[in-house]
Amino acid sequence: MKIKSLEEIYLFSLPIKVSEIIDFFLGASLKDEVLKIMPVQKQTQAGQRTRFKAFVAIGDYNGHVGLGVKCSKEVATAIRGAIILAKLSIVPVWRGY
Repeated sequence: MKIKSLEEIYLFSLPIKVSEIIDFFLGASLKDEVLKIMPVQKQTQAGQRTRFKAFVAIGDYNGHVGLGVKCSKEVATAIRGAIILAKLSIVPVWRGY
């Protein structure tokens, strides 16, 4: 069986395990926005360990949206990871009645 559209993936409840699948189907229409970057701290014996938590929303302005949350030591890697997780969590949005 060959998948021809993103709707077929949702129709058959197939898991999306690779973010490149979303890039293939939505491609250039996909827009992402960093909602928030917040420092989080963990208390260790040696002191505090600071990491950064990034929240990213992604969508194509045509009925698909996803949210990704990632925590990392550096801001850039947290954002990159959150974008990948947002692509993996894209779901269709029902509009109207």
